[in-house]
Amino acid sequence: MVFYEDKNFQGRSYECSSDCTDMTSYLSRCQSCRVENGCFMVYDRNDYMGNQYFIRRGDYPDYMRNFGMSDCIKSCHMIPMYRGNYRMRIYERENFGGQMHEMMDDCDSIMDRYRMSDCQSCNVMDGHWLMYEQNHFRGRMMYMRPGECKNFSSSIGMGAMRFMSMKCIMDSWY
Repeated sequence: MVFYEDKNFQGRSYECSSDCTDMTSYLSRCQSCRVENGCFMVYDRNDYMGNQYFIRRGDYPDYMRNFGMSDCIKSCHMIPMYRGNYRMRIYERENFGGQMHEMMDDCDSIMDRYRMSDCQSCNVMDGHWLMYEQNHFRGRMMYMRPGECKNFSSSIGMGAMRFMSMKCIMDSWY
């Protein structure tokens, strides 16, 4: 992936093929990029914090317009390719409280599928997932890899986060 300081692939550039916790050590700002292969999460704060955006192969000439970002990219995380089964337990409340359901595929509405009002914690057993704040894979998102997350809000350094839809990151996206 190549990051550029200015919109439309202008200004200084920085080529990145792995995780980067602080883009400002390479560029004063980052407002466009080209993804040559793979999938990445980009963040509007250092250390993989703040709002997250999923990007895959393609050109992104203007982050502000494409994603509605309020600031430029400050860090990025490469999502490893995964081929296998997908499995995640979602919980209605923080710290694995309330209703629990096990998922093995995309869910565009936890309310419609499980009659669950929201999801505030999870345990990803297999695969890589995108969690969305609204139904039908819309709104703010969060990348989840195998492991437990007891409280979404504290994991990303933002206010209260609840998720209503989830999507598996498939190898066909790469």
